[in-house]
Amino acid sequence: MTEPATLPTLRSWLPAGELHQRGTVLLFPGRGEHGGVYERLGRRLSADAYAVHAADSTPGDDLDTLARLVDEVAATSTGPIVLAGSDTGALQALAVAAGRSRPPDGVIIAGLAAFGTTPQSSWTDELEARTACPTHRQRLTDDIRFVRGSLSAPPPAALLSAELPLDRISLPVLLLHGDADPVTPPATARSIAARLPAAELGIVRGGRHDVLNDLDHRSVAAHVVQWLERLRSGPDSGPVVVVESLS
Repeated sequence: MTEPATLPTLRSWLPAGELHQRGTVLLFPGRGEHGGVYERLGRRLSADAYAVHAADSTPGDDLDTLARLVDEVAATSTGPIVLAGSDTGALQALAVAAGRSRPPDGVIIAGLAAFGTTPQSSWTDELEARTACPTHRQRLTDDIRFVRGSLSAPPPAALLSAELPLDRISLPVLLLHGDADPVTPPATARSIAARLPAAELGIVRGGRHDVLNDLDHRSVAAHVVQWLERLRSGPDSGPVVVVESLS
């Protein structure tokens, strides 16, 4: 009998002890990344009482293994369970959500990976494609665990978006995509969003591929929190704050 694959290690950021946990986000990173790359996002969401677990998963990880990881996290979590992913991790989050008899409560998709993308010929080119944030660029440059050049590798064929049964995903999905993403055209995100029955698409002006770690990461994280709060309130809830015209 074959032993089940070892589950990916988790990097976790939890709400402070005095905060009542409002939900849980399990995030799959993209090509070349590891869970620690999302420390900034994890700290920000945990400050708003959401537990964040970023997996040290890879694009080639077996989807059944990732589904077992979801079960393990869900068994000890409070509030809604949300799968999140960036780049190939976004495709993994969609695939796992589509294949589960007990789906998560929501999915967050950021900087969706695409097939047939243009290779980046140098580290400078890869940084330019990934992010305009100088802090995150330095973080990646200094990170000995980050795998340079991975963004030029094609996503695994098993994650081909055209083959994902997106019509099975009736739960709320938030897609975030930069309008200046040179890796995956925004049209790809729009096409995926159109195939999802309960999708919300947020286009980040000037955003590059790593939209969760780009120059406007604060605004993106704030939008994520607002979406999570609406998710807690139910499918028919609208924005909590409505801006009225004074003219």
